[in-house]
Amino acid sequence: MPSQLVVLGGGPGGYAAAFLAADMGMQVTLVEVEPRLGGTCLLRGCIPSKALLHVAKVMSEVTELTEQWGVTYTAPAIEIDKVRARKDKVISTLSNGLRSLAKRRKIQVISGRGRLQDSETLLIEGDDASIPAGGKLTFENLILATGSTPAMPASFQIGSDRVMDSTGALALADLPEKLLVIGGGYIGLEMGTVYAQLGSQVSVVELMDGLLPGADRDLVAPLEKRLKKLLGERIFLNTKVGSVADVGGQIEVTFEGPGKFGVERFDRVLVSVGRRPCSQNLGLENTAVTMDERGFVKVNAGMQTADPNIWAIGDVAGEPMLAHKASHEARVAVEAILGEPTVWDKIAIPAVVFTDPEIAWAGLTETQAKRDEVTYEVACYPWAASGRAQAIARTDGMTKWLVQPESNRVLGCGIVGPGAGELIAEAVLALEMGCELRDVSESIHPHPTLSETLMNAGEVHFGTATEIYKPKRKSKVGKDA
Repeated sequence: MPSQLVVLGGGPGGYAAAFLAADMGMQVTLVEVEPRLGGTCLLRGCIPSKALLHVAKVMSEVTELTEQWGVTYTAPAIEIDKVRARKDKVISTLSNGLRSLAKRRKIQVISGRGRLQDSETLLIEGDDASIPAGGKLTFENLILATGSTPAMPASFQIGSDRVMDSTGALALADLPEKLLVIGGGYIGLEMGTVYAQLGSQVSVVELMDGLLPGADRDLVAPLEKRLKKLLGERIFLNTKVGSVADVGGQIEVTFEGPGKFGVERFDRVLVSVGRRPCSQNLGLENTAVTMDERGFVKVNAGMQTADPNIWAIGDVAGEPMLAHKASHEARVAVEAILGEPTVWDKIAIPAVVFTDPEIAWAGLTETQAKRDEVTYEVACYPWAASGRAQAIARTDGMTKWLVQPESNRVLGCGIVGPGAGELIAEAVLALEMGCELRDVSESIHPHPTLSETLMNAGEVHFGTATEIYKPKRKSKVGKDA
């Protein structure tokens, strides 16, 4: 008898889909190649990196206590085995919890590698006892939730474990004296921050002319300033890595750029140049599923592929590759399978860079607005005027809204500063509800908090700010505002 629903992949999208479908009365089978549930996010991505970033943040705050408050501690002694063990315990606790929740929902969990034989049959390879006899599983509907994997250019694949992707970096095999991060995106900067705070000399090389390409420059500026303090003059922009080679237990790297040219050796190299969807070797060619030129599975507004029996969610279904996007797409897919009138129509998908300071945005960014020639106004509040920011000595932050000039409807929001990832949730709600900026500015926010800055930015826009003297004037409006 075929399974009503098979979910291929046990990450944030996959387990969310399986759990919801079971809660709605479906008979569900979840197939996951890993022995544990959680996918990249939990096992070697979001969760372990944030656990380590917590350590880095606390160490940074201790340094600030010494520099700014006169509270002095002795130099830290890093017991890397204990750091690694604590990180692994967080992963284990959460993954075991998922396994328990699947069992309580009576979801059949199969550990094995799935490959589609056709639009109704999944072949499963592996030696786990949960694999059905003959390794075949038939289904009425299948949700692809296979995620993504770190991209590793062929020129960097030299057969040395000293050249790592994000998975290798999170393993914390040791603390290298010198670490090179190739790629100035969010993963590279997050992991670079962790290693730098733990004591490694970290260098960052980025091909583009700025860190976090695509993010608004005014949000990135405070982060770049703080990173320069942490890393020194070891951020190399407009610079290409020509080659890497394993030489005598170190990695020799050649650089080609105005800020860095020549050869230098490092104990380890982290390659962080993006991710690619896990859409290969799934047997999709045996179905009607189609993919784009980058390997993303094509879906409609209900997350259904060109094959009526197969659906796709999460990283494999397109950018942005974010866990919270995957879990919401899971709901759409399950509801669509059940015949409910549902579509993917989210206005705002928040993005967060968990560096110090954090950067978060949702909705339209100023970079996008300029590119797409969207007319907008900017409502901006510098954290130097925030009492809470002054109290915690973090006045380098900023909160800004992008506003539609005629209606004052909010189009997007960007925040840089401690806790930006938490603060952006209010902006997401405002964007999804189609709020005007006055709805935010006239809502009472608790004092003294950083959440006030979302309200304060609106007050600046309307010329009613208390902490800033900025009378209402005609805002600069336009494609290049």
